[in-house]
Amino acid sequence: MWCKKLTLILLFLLIIVLLKTEPRVFALDIQDNSSVCSDPSKEKECQEWIKSLENKVLELQGQEKTLSSQISIMNNQIRLTQSKIDATKQKIISLEQDIEIAKDKISGLENDLNYSTKALLGRIGAVYKVGAVDPWQMFLTSDSISNFFTRLKYLRIVQIYDKKNIYAAEQAKVNYANQQEILEDKQDEEEALKITLESYTEQLDNEKKSKAVLLDATRNDEKKYQELLAKTRSEFEAIQGIMAGKGDEVEVGQVEEGAKIASIIQGYSCNSNGSHLHFTIADSNGNTQNPFNFLKGGVDYKNCSGSSCGSADSDPFNPSGSWNWPISGPISFSQGYGNTWATKYTWVRQIYNFHNGIDINSSSSDIKAVQSGTLFRGSYTGYNGCRLRYVRVKHQENNLETYYLHVNYY
Repeated sequence: MWCKKLTLILLFLLIIVLLKTEPRVFALDIQDNSSVCSDPSKEKECQEWIKSLENKVLELQGQEKTLSSQISIMNNQIRLTQSKIDATKQKIISLEQDIEIAKDKISGLENDLNYSTKALLGRIGAVYKVGAVDPWQMFLTSDSISNFFTRLKYLRIVQIYDKKNIYAAEQAKVNYANQQEILEDKQDEEEALKITLESYTEQLDNEKKSKAVLLDATRNDEKKYQELLAKTRSEFEAIQGIMAGKGDEVEVGQVEEGAKIASIIQGYSCNSNGSHLHFTIADSNGNTQNPFNFLKGGVDYKNCSGSSCGSADSDPFNPSGSWNWPISGPISFSQGYGNTWATKYTWVRQIYNFHNGIDINSSSSDIKAVQSGTLFRGSYTGYNGCRLRYVRVKHQENNLETYYLHVNYY
């Protein structure tokens, strides 16, 4: 009886303990050990630390996309890049020391080479003046057998000395060439590391700016972050669908170059974080082209495609074609074509890594056809029922089509 009661009591206590036990939480960050990469004696520990950070970033990237996880990824990525910078600096310092040692060795070897060469040239000159010594002639000119063997002994010593001089000169030449090659290799390695360091430093700067942009856009609000992701996802899905010919379209008719064909939607929408025209050029197979290869240069613009307007990390703005622009200048440029600053450093990289057009805006919302052709009005309804309106112009020349997204038809 007592045994049964005791069992029930223990079971009851176990249930209470389990109910009060907090669920296991996996840390988003790992304990900072970055100082090892600033210590030249801890190269192995530094590489282990870098590897642990790389693994942590990969682990976090595979988790649910929340604001806290994204910030943690950024924090760990920043620490990873900083550690790589510290490790690279230590390698450069070590190489600089090796280079100085190599230079000192070369200086010493240069002296040895000069001395050996001078001694060898001196002996060559002396032998040339005296002429070759014939042992038989030496025998005939000796006044005794003892004198002959003494002279022969010294001849052998001189010959050995000459051989040593020749060998020393050759060896000094080889050593000098080898050390010179070592020096050049280390100097090349140092230059390569300096380029790597510059790249890491630029990357770290972009990563810090990326974090600042995210915090500014979300105000550290999870709901706001999820809204940004949802809009980006919706836009990407719609663009992919439109380029695949899945939009609902109506043919309007022929339009001339410069004719108004639509207007930019003002403000936010379900698939846009603000007023802009997404302008894309594609061939008949749907392969997109860089719009800057077609649009003419010389237009006034403001480049806001990087971490801030006018920043050095902005996407290149380099139009080189002959087409007029679809909107009037000055142009506000917010994202370029291809692998952009946004696809590398902002939340959009969680949705896509290649931007198939350019994002632009201006004080005028009017959109004009860049070339004459057949106008189509279309829309694509995708993620969460969000509808993206666009117009398309099919051009007779060069087998190209232009797409104008985030628009009103009038």
